[in-house]
Amino acid sequence: MKKIILPVDFSDSSNKLVDYAVNFAKDVNAEIALIHVAATDIGFVIGDMGFQYFPEVEENEIKYELKELNKLEQQVISQGVNCTHILKQGIAGDTILEFADEKNADYIVVGSHGRSGVYDVFIGSLTKEITKKSKIPVLVVPCHDEE
Repeated sequence: MKKIILPVDFSDSSNKLVDYAVNFAKDVNAEIALIHVAATDIGFVIGDMGFQYFPEVEENEIKYELKELNKLEQQVISQGVNCTHILKQGIAGDTILEFADEKNADYIVVGSHGRSGVYDVFIGSLTKEITKKSKIPVLVVPCHDEE
């Protein structure tokens, strides 16, 4: 059975991306491995006294993200596709590509929000990074709002 890596960020377009990945998985007889990459500095806040770390903030955020991953996993399974999930902390692009390599994945399915230009210069594009560095096919799903 083939393996699809599906990075999710819980944005409004995540459901559209999951639906696309499920249909693709059915077409190629694949299972889906969801991955969410959490920031490494979730519990850090800067204030009057400089940087402070609040472990309860990180713990609450991780619990929320795991709950969301579980929901998406159940959404995939309910449509007849095998699915697992993992939450990792790190640099998103590198972490996703390492996970794809670990799982010996056949495909990565990512969303594109249709941003470009100045946004990419200052923020960067995860989708662009993954497509440039990936050793396996990357399917890019347009997830921007239709006008």
